Amino acid sequence: MANSALEIVGLLLSLIGLIGTAASTGMPMWRVTAFIGENIIVFETRYEGLWMNCFRQANIRMQCKVYDSLLALPPDLQAARGLMCCALALGGVGLLISLLGLQCTACIQDNDRAKRTVLIIAGSMILGACVCVIIPVSWTGHAIIRDFYNPLLIDAQRRELGEALYIGWVSSAFLFAGGCMFCCCNIKEDRRPDRYMYSRNSPSQYTSYPPQP
Repeated sequence: MANSALEIVGLLLSLIGLIGTAASTGMPMWRVTAFIGENIIVFETRYEGLWMNCFRQANIRMQCKVYDSLLALPPDLQAARGLMCCALALGGVGLLISLLGLQCTACIQDNDRAKRTVLIIAGSMILGACVCVIIPVSWTGHAIIRDFYNPLLIDAQRRELGEALYIGWVSSAFLFAGGCMFCCCNIKEDRRPDRYMYSRNSPSQYTSYPPQP
């Protein structure tokens, strides 16, 4: 019963992490314009994501444009595209595989060892998705912080951490927790066959007695 509850919690955590990863991948808020100086009147905000850059002016809706070329992106965003797509693929396949190994499903019957193997494989794939998320998000965050304190850049070139990075960090934590729960679920197996203990001094149940007169 406890193992079933642990598996359900791991499934929900992994699902939340996968949804957050998808949101972080599609959001353009990876790099946000940094407003530095005494001028607090802001007329335009710029967002840079994996697939497009967007501009938002005061009281005007956001306008986005897809990147014309992949080679025009910084190296961290180029790597982030592939890693985030790999994270979505690994997380999605891991969740589908985990459904086969849950105790509440009847996909694999009367084989606890196979169920445990399936859960370990699914948990390993989800942990791989966690790694694929944490690397590009942390790399991009490091690049933003490094450029922010670079004295050679002007204020207009500085960027701040966007919302997509924070969602990516939180999603990686959910994926890590879900993957660990799948890998650590213990399915109890009774490997010892039933044994009948006999005592030499105990009378056998097959002993025949002479009939009483």
